[in-house]
Amino acid sequence: MAQTANDITEFLQQRRSTIISKLGASDLPKDDIETILACGVRVPDHAVLGPWKIMVIQGDSRHQLGQEILRPEFAAQNPDATEEGLLFEEQRFCRAGAIFAVLSTPKEHPKIPIWEMELSAGAVAMNITTAAQALGYGAQWVTEWYSYNDKMLAALGGRVGTDKIAGFIYVGEKSEAPKERRRPERENVIGFYEPSVS
Repeated sequence: MAQTANDITEFLQQRRSTIISKLGASDLPKDDIETILACGVRVPDHAVLGPWKIMVIQGDSRHQLGQEILRPEFAAQNPDATEEGLLFEEQRFCRAGAIFAVLSTPKEHPKIPIWEMELSAGAVAMNITTAAQALGYGAQWVTEWYSYNDKMLAALGGRVGTDKIAGFIYVGEKSEAPKERRRPERENVIGFYEPSVS
């Protein structure tokens, strides 16, 4: 058991996202997707509200969303966009084997603040990212402009004006190992509370 715990903590200390351009677009096996989803929902969730949804984008749906939403919505917001730029937007979801969209879907509750429900959705996104990486895949959690697009939100089953997209986790085979990047200095982000002496 101690060795297992050491393996987990060592993995978490070395965990690193793989940028989308270094991911493969081959389909993920169904068993791996189910494992990732099972890990994704194992998060703190006060009152068992399930204030989030996960939509898996894979196969032909990647291109369909690109044609029906990504391209036309980007064009509407960027009238000077080039054909090259529009094609890039259209093919965004085709750059990975699967994309896991996490939606924050807060519920009415007399005691649980919406902020805590939104935090729970963030935990879902992080669990999905970590689970995919633990299986050996490359993964990157991003937002980008389309996370704040109402038509994308509605297409994914969200309620416009109430729900939010917490992000998209792109998952695929790694073409190369990710490089380490600069991290915050511990003294700038970590402290140990000590009671004041009166």
